[in-house]
Amino acid sequence: MHKFIGMVVLLLVGAIMVGCSNNGSNSDNINGNWSASLTSTPSGTPDYAFSATFTQASGGGVDISSFTFTTDGPCFQGDMTTETGSFTLSGNLNGNVTGTFGMTISTEFPGGATQNVLTLTNGTVKGNTISGNWTLTGVSGCSGQGTFTINRM
Repeated sequence: MHKFIGMVVLLLVGAIMVGCSNNGSNSDNINGNWSASLTSTPSGTPDYAFSATFTQASGGGVDISSFTFTTDGPCFQGDMTTETGSFTLSGNLNGNVTGTFGMTISTEFPGGATQNVLTLTNGTVKGNTISGNWTLTGVSGCSGQGTFTINRM
């Protein structure tokens, strides 16, 4: 009888461990292609959109490549942008990424000194979605604020 109870306990522990394990479908990073939509407050109108590839770097950084604004506007034109990002993993439950995210997109016009800076802050990462707030500071009417949503493509 003791062997039977021991065997049942062993099987239950094994079943629990399998149920709690990461199935590998989503890794514990944000590596991949992402698409963003930035909406103004209080109007709720879409202002900016972009796509990019994020790669988790050591030390909490995010390498950003293939960055492209998918909306046109006077504040960010062509390839004159620099992008930096940060990501902190908070936990991983059944393969779902959670953590915090931040990103800065800046542009420098020819001649150097004048910049427009788009800052994404308070980004909350939950699985395949990142959401938070954005602010834009700059020149020539390049200012605003709102919320953003970034989805894995």
